[in-house]
Amino acid sequence: MVLQSILSVTLILFSVIDIPGSLPVILSMKKEGTKIHPFMATFAAGLIMIGFFFSGSTVLKLIGVEMSSFAIAGSLIIFFIGLEMVLGIRFFRDSHEDGGSGTIVPIAFPLIAGAGTLTTLISLKTEYDSTSIFVAVLINLVIVYVVLKSSGWLSKKLSAQAISTMRKVFGILLLAISIQMFRNNIV
Repeated sequence: MVLQSILSVTLILFSVIDIPGSLPVILSMKKEGTKIHPFMATFAAGLIMIGFFFSGSTVLKLIGVEMSSFAIAGSLIIFFIGLEMVLGIRFFRDSHEDGGSGTIVPIAFPLIAGAGTLTTLISLKTEYDSTSIFVAVLINLVIVYVVLKSSGWLSKKLSAQAISTMRKVFGILLLAISIQMFRNNIV
């Protein structure tokens, strides 16, 4: 049961983080001369995710928001992220600075540890145990690091069509996950 929970949460976070879908953005930034340090980007994203995972619910309590309400809001964000992935339209806009280092902004935040990821982490607390979520975050951070580290090699091996197909498949999964989360938290 624990292994199944870890696998489920890992796949959910993998879909939300969408590192394969972010690969075109990462490659474009590198082509424009933006420096990306894979370890620092992964480490910073991990700090943001773990920090929000442990303190996010406390912050919610301080402002008087119930966890189920936040989970429903998170399911709506995940739904729109899924729609973006499937339909190829943009609901969320990110600003990217030209040149310089893109390690922390925009790679670590908001590309990897963005609103969807942070909302998903808090929302997952309503359905999964903390250990499964923490292990799933670590697994995803390893995947993120490997992708960032090998982005040059991946750009030569993956076609634009393959990346687009992966993005659509994970988008459909996110839509289904968001509907399930909404149904589980509506009372």
